[in-house]
Amino acid sequence: MTRRSELSRKTTETDILVRLKLDGTGVTKISTGIGFFDHMLTAFGRHGLFDLEVEAQGDLHIDAHHTVEDVGIVLGQALAHAVGDKRGINRFGQASIPMDEALVDAAIDLSGRSYLGWQVSFERPMLGTMDTQLVEEFFRALTSNGLFTLHLRQLAGTNAHHVAEAAFKAAARALRMAVAVDASSADKIPSTKGSL
Repeated sequence: MTRRSELSRKTTETDILVRLKLDGTGVTKISTGIGFFDHMLTAFGRHGLFDLEVEAQGDLHIDAHHTVEDVGIVLGQALAHAVGDKRGINRFGQASIPMDEALVDAAIDLSGRSYLGWQVSFERPMLGTMDTQLVEEFFRALTSNGLFTLHLRQLAGTNAHHVAEAAFKAAARALRMAVAVDASSADKIPSTKGSL
């Protein structure tokens, strides 16, 4: 079973291409024009063990908002497509990631219902050329278009870089657990409803 997807989105604001392989080795090729965001998506692929390619061109002369949000939209759609009917997956995943003084917990349910629980704050407004508010915008677009529930909770941390990186790595590790196939129920939908 090859769980992969290739999707694109082109608007007057952005031009996005995402290639995603769920059962990968963490190989990434990321180019968004936003250095810190590239760093976070690279960490997301590596720690999720997803082969991930993102090519994004956006109206960065305005700011990074449209690019970050639209990458979240397309990556969420690619994830939903790649995971398919969710037959045999674990469905749930959880991870806590420490980054020095920072600690972020992520919990995921690939439920078919989108929700972002966000309890993360940043003590400075920018990370390179990326507004720290866009970290939440990315995850909101990802969950809305991936149709899953994600709770991110910051348990500790003051360094904005560490907090953001812990959030991306925790989400990736939790997602890796959730999409993994459980060999003992590989032909079953992980729900008493019979569909997700």
